[in-house]
Amino acid sequence: MLKITDLQKTFNPGTVNAKTALCGLDLTIEDGEFVTVIGGNGAGKSTLLNAIAGVWKPDYGKIEVDGIDVTGMPEHERAKFLGRVFQDPMRGTSPDMEIAENLAIASRRGIKRKFVWGVKRGDREKYKELLSTLELGLENRLSTKVGLLSGGQRQAVTLLMATLNRPKLLLLDEHTAALDPKTAAKVLYLTNKIVTENKLTTLMITHNMHDAIKYGNRLIMMHEGNIALDISGEKKQKLTIEQLLKLFEDSSGSKFGDDKAILSK
Repeated sequence: MLKITDLQKTFNPGTVNAKTALCGLDLTIEDGEFVTVIGGNGAGKSTLLNAIAGVWKPDYGKIEVDGIDVTGMPEHERAKFLGRVFQDPMRGTSPDMEIAENLAIASRRGIKRKFVWGVKRGDREKYKELLSTLELGLENRLSTKVGLLSGGQRQAVTLLMATLNRPKLLLLDEHTAALDPKTAAKVLYLTNKIVTENKLTTLMITHNMHDAIKYGNRLIMMHEGNIALDISGEKKQKLTIEQLLKLFEDSSGSKFGDDKAILSK
C-alpha cells in the first residue's frame, strides 16, 4: 500500500523562479490497485513520482510504502520496495551487459551483495522461461547485449527486471512515450499482463488519455500540484475522453491544456 499525506514541494523557493509543484497532496493506493495518472504539463505528475522514488525530498508531508515511512530514506534504500521503468529505454539497464546479466542484477535488488562470477545455469533457465512470457523471442538471446535491443525490447526487459522480485510498488514513468504506437501498444499489453497476473500495486503516469482510461482500475487526474479527479470502478470502465475532459473542467474550473494528451486519444 502507498499512503501519501500532505505532500508539498516548491522548487527554487524565495526566488522569482519559485514553482510550487505539489500542494499538500493526499493519496492512498491500496494493495493490488493499478492507478493511471494523467495531467497537463506542470501538473505535478513527475514531481509526485520522483518524490515517491526518493529523487528529492519533499518540503513537507509523509510517504509510506507498505506501512514503512520512506520520506527521509535515500533513493538507493527504497530500491528494495520499489520497481521503476523510465520513459527513456536507455535507462534502467546496463547496455554493455547481457540480458541474463541484467536480470541477475535485478534479481539481487535489496539483497546484500556478494561476489558471484557469471550467471548460474539454473538462473539462466529461469530467465529463459521468464523471457518467453514476453513473446518477443528474447528467451533465445540471453547472451545478447541489452544495448543491441530495440527500444520496445529494452523496455520489455526493463519491465521484467522491475517486477522480478514483486516490488511493493511499481512506478511507470511514461514508459511508452518514446516508442512508436505499435511498439507502445505491445509494451502496454505486457505491462497489463504482468501487473494483473502478479497483482502488483502500480502507479503509471501517461500523457495518453486513451491509455489512462483503458488500463488500470483507477484513474487520477492532476492539476496544479494536486488531485483534481479520482475515478475508479464501473465509472472508470464506462468513461470516455470527452466525459473526462468535461469532469476535469467542472472540477478545476479550467480547460485541459495539454494538446499532446488530447490529440493522443
